[in-house]
This record gives sequence, C-alpha cells and structure tokens, in this order.
Amino acid sequence: FDVHHRDLQRHHESLPVVTMMTAMLGLLPLLALGLLIYTVVLTVATFRGLTRPARRGYAWAVSKGLPGEPSELSSPRRFDRFEFSRDGVAFVGWSIDGGSSAGPVVVLTHGWADSKVGGLTRAEAVAPCASRVIAWDLRGHGESGGTSTLGLEEKADLLALIETLESDRPVVLFGWSLGAGVSIAAAVECDRVAAVIAESPYRLATTPARNVLLARFMPWRINLPLAMRLIGSASAWRRFDRCEIASRLRVPLLVLHGADDPVAPVDDGRSIAEAGRGELVTLPAGHNDIWTGAAATSAQDAVRAFLSRL
Repeated sequence: FDVHHRDLQRHHESLPVVTMMTAMLGLLPLLALGLLIYTVVLTVATFRGLTRPARRGYAWAVSKGLPGEPSELSSPRRFDRFEFSRDGVAFVGWSIDGGSSAGPVVVLTHGWADSKVGGLTRAEAVAPCASRVIAWDLRGHGESGGTSTLGLEEKADLLALIETLESDRPVVLFGWSLGAGVSIAAAVECDRVAAVIAESPYRLATTPARNVLLARFMPWRINLPLAMRLIGSASAWRRFDRCEIASRLRVPLLVLHGADDPVAPVDDGRSIAEAGRGELVTLPAGHNDIWTGAAATSAQDAVRAFLSRL
C-alpha cells in the first residue's frame, strides 16, 4: 500500500510539469508562425522602402526654402526640360546652359531618395566651367517612372541618357552617393566620358542601406539580406563592388567625401580613389551636407580645379 501511495503521489506531482510541457509544445507552432509573419512583413517593408523612396520635386524644394529649378538659382540659368525612355521606363531631366562653350557636358546623377532638384547646388558650382549641365531623375525618383534598383539598372539608364546627348563636347559624370557608383560604372563602359567626380561613394550597396536602417532604429540582419535578394540576384550583388569597378577606370577620377559621413564611410571613398588612381578630397561634412554647410566652398574649389585641368 505504501509503495502504491508513493507512486500515486509522484504521478500527481508530475502532472503540472506535463501540462506545462504540453502547453509549450502547443505554443511553439504559433510562435514560429508569428516569427515567420513578422519576418515577411519586415522584409516586404524594407524592400518597398529601398525601392520606392519618397520623391523630391518642386513642392519639396519650396517647403525647404530651396530653389526648385535652375531659373531660381542665385545666378539663374536657362534650361530645357527633356524626357527619354529605356525599357519602358520614362525619365525626366533638365538641360541647363553652362558658362563655357569650350567646357565639357557635366551630367549630374543624384543619390538615393534625392532628385535632380538636389543637384541644383552642384549645378551652380560646375556651370561656369561647363558647356551644358544635365540633371536627371533616376528611376523611382523625382519625376521619373519605375522603381529603384539601388544601382543595378541605373548604370544602363545613365548610358542611355549619354547616347541622347547631341553635343560633341566630352562628358564628365558627376554623381553623389548612389549616383557616384552609377557614374563610375558607366564611365568604365563609355568612351565619351572624359572624367568622373564621385561624391560620397560606397563600395557595397548593403552599406548605406544598413546604416539608414540603423539610423531609423530598424532591424537589418535578416530583413535586409532578404530584401536585397528580392531586388537583385546574388551574382549581381557580387559584381557591384565599386572599388573593383573603379580599378578599371581609364579617365581621371575625383572623389569628394565627408570625414564624418555616417552613411558611406570615408574609408570606402579612400579605397575607391586609390583603386581608380584618383584624387581624394576629404571635407568637414557628413553625407548630405557637403554643399549646404561649411564644406561647400572647399567642395566648389576642388570641383572647379579638377574641371579646369581636363
């Protein structure tokens, strides 16, 4: 009887443990499903955020108290609006009068979440040395159609734009952030390009994407790699390295980089300049304030000196 009683007591004592384990096993599928749903939602949100950034146009410029078109610069410039298309995507740009008929055609290619409006301060700096200045909206930005591919398709778009240029003057590609890498990649494949100015470039597409997510206090370790694979194949991203591409440049390269850039590390700019046998100018600025802060005069002087040597 005593033995039976002890067995019965142990059985009753183990019941709460068994019940708890059963409940936990029942919750595991629900927790796994919740984690899966969270990962999918976060990845889709990351994908949409990267490929469909907020568009900056005339209204945005007015809201910031900035010039919205070349005729509103401190030294107004006459310009024509133009359009071209590639693979069913329509692009919009400005052809701005320069100040030197003997100068090159300077093509301004903006960064992610920017537009041709953001190029107006740069246009003002280079226009006196250029015969024309071309500012355009990348796919998924400004007035252009399509969605951003973070540099995978944009090189071909820029090459298509260069093909539309009627001037016989040499072409200088001036890009910043995303546009810097796109300009370097296009220059490698186009004989019309005489030089490249790359402002705040980065080696790998994941670098600025990760830093932007971190700045917004968003996770990135799982959702960012998945979102990048939705945008392009693994082989496409392996060929993206702007340092490797810059090593194939056959024209002069000027790299401008903010010393305190939180988005594209200055070491990336240094590596790209070294690979392209170019000149690096480090400025007291971050990622987006080279032309609006204390570094603007130094940046303008560096760009004009570079253009004058061509």
